[in-house]
Amino acid sequence: MNIFLLGLVSLLTDLSSEMVLPILPMYITALGGTAFAVGLTGGLGDSVASALKVLSGYWSDRYGARKPFVFWGYALSAMAKLSLAFSTVWQHALISRSAERVGKGLREAPRDAIIADSAGSQIRGRAFGVHRAMDTTGAIGGSLLAFLLFWCFDLRFEVIILAGAVIAFVALIPFFRIAEVRREPQKDRGLGVSFKALPKKLRWFVLIAAVFALGNFTYMFFVLRAQDVFGEGASEKSAVGIAILLYALYNVVYAVMSIPAGILSDRVGRGKVLTLGYLFFGLTCIGFAFLHSTAALVVLFVLYGLVYALVVGAERAFACDLAPEDCRGTALGTLHTFIGLVALPAGLIAGLLWEHIGSWATFIYGGALGLTAGVLMLRFCASSEPEVTRQCPDE
Repeated sequence: MNIFLLGLVSLLTDLSSEMVLPILPMYITALGGTAFAVGLTGGLGDSVASALKVLSGYWSDRYGARKPFVFWGYALSAMAKLSLAFSTVWQHALISRSAERVGKGLREAPRDAIIADSAGSQIRGRAFGVHRAMDTTGAIGGSLLAFLLFWCFDLRFEVIILAGAVIAFVALIPFFRIAEVRREPQKDRGLGVSFKALPKKLRWFVLIAAVFALGNFTYMFFVLRAQDVFGEGASEKSAVGIAILLYALYNVVYAVMSIPAGILSDRVGRGKVLTLGYLFFGLTCIGFAFLHSTAALVVLFVLYGLVYALVVGAERAFACDLAPEDCRGTALGTLHTFIGLVALPAGLIAGLLWEHIGSWATFIYGGALGLTAGVLMLRFCASSEPEVTRQCPDE
């Protein structure tokens, strides 16, 4: 029941968020932002949230309660979306978007730990896949709703964002029926387990995931690329509308493939699935750099959705597999933190390359790091089988 209820909360939250996300890059540029501003906005929020991700994961392990962190994370995100709707300059949007990401950082590791605690190891990949599928189903509805409001009703960006904020507050209602999976509070280990004290295989995996994340810059550049391509031969409204629809296509593929990808990771191993996902991302970025036809963009957005279906749930499930049972929250928080810490440089590098060299350079950069991460994961999987420990190591 917890997995379903958390999935429902995530579905409604992503319905809200995905009304905002496909129009956010255009909203930033309409407020005067450049490609650098887009990269800064996309990266800063995740980096600001990174400290909260590991702290909230540790605290949820330390005190044996995860629900308060998850609730306030969702609530803060809803309030930040409300603020975003009233932005008048891109810097205001930057602050609001960062606050929304802080809410995500506060809730994400404890939420994933609740899922891990509620599912046995044999179905954990499937549980994360089910949750991710519900989450992304909301995303499909949100992006399609954003398209309808923009295309059919001619609503301004800020009005669409305001409607999304209202839905974000509604998403809090099912949360109150979630049952806390009670655990004994863990002994105080200072700031939990240091990175060095975590199992060696978990540390290596987190570093490989961070290499991938350094190349996995914000989705906003993919949307802007689609807008630029279609803007050459169509009206501005048509270019924006098509870009939103392609983003919705990405979400459809993400949702449809999440559960099969989770089941696949249970059967053949997380590492093999992650290797495939990382390599696909590299090839997708290279395609965005050089292919400009409508058919090519459709295929590339399909591949982009497949990458996220393969990677997101498998990364979290793999971290749980490699983590001691009593500090999964800390392990997930550490994973999210390393990914968040490289999000800012990833966005800034991508934005600077876009502005000073060209959009193709941004995607070549992402492609190179995606392929590198894929090779590293392949070597990691070939080196040894993951070992699962039962208790958090002491420093």
